[in-house]
Amino acid sequence: MKTIGLVGGTGWVSTMEYYRLINQLMNQKKGGLHAARMMIYSVNYGEIDAMNQKNDQLSVMLTLKHTALKLEAAGADCLLLGANTSHQYADDIQQALKIPLIHIGEETASVVSNTGLQRVGLLGTKYTMEMDFYKEKLNEKSIDVLVPEEDDRSFIHHCITNELLVNQFLPESKRRFLTIIEKLRVVGAEGIILGCTEIPLLINQQDCTIPLFNTTEIHAKAAVEFAY
Repeated sequence: MKTIGLVGGTGWVSTMEYYRLINQLMNQKKGGLHAARMMIYSVNYGEIDAMNQKNDQLSVMLTLKHTALKLEAAGADCLLLGANTSHQYADDIQQALKIPLIHIGEETASVVSNTGLQRVGLLGTKYTMEMDFYKEKLNEKSIDVLVPEEDDRSFIHHCITNELLVNQFLPESKRRFLTIIEKLRVVGAEGIILGCTEIPLLINQQDCTIPLFNTTEIHAKAAVEFAY
């Protein structure tokens, strides 16, 4: 079994979910008392947030890259960035590594493509929804991407950073998310990508009539497939 390296802490809530999913999925494959070989380097997201507030993206990238290199040096055979947003730096980080970085956007695009859907809605931080780094991976698979309107994007980003990242999952926020999903469905979304690794802890498939793509689970499965 190969060793999975996870850059966690972005935030800690979804890092716990990664740990649970990866070990459960590996146990399903190997049975008995088997679990994954895994290393987690959890960064202090408060420092990352301070860099983001100053639009100091270089420092964010360097922090994540140095963390990735520490995991590689400690013996990781592959690398996961435990947040969709962090993948805006994936190319720079991969260039510094000798081990493969398993890209959450690429893995999600493959899963969506295999379902045959051609147009999906994308929910996540403002960076994930408004920048191109994630949409490009979907477009490469001939998948069109819809994002919520501006006030809904602002709400989602605020909810992620002020609620989900501190382990708060409020009923009123869930209702607003479901309203946003319905708006996207009405304008043509055939499915919804939960493109923040905390959102699947708030919304699940039972809440919706159209397919939801849990990027945390997709990413964890890809890591287990690599490591098994």
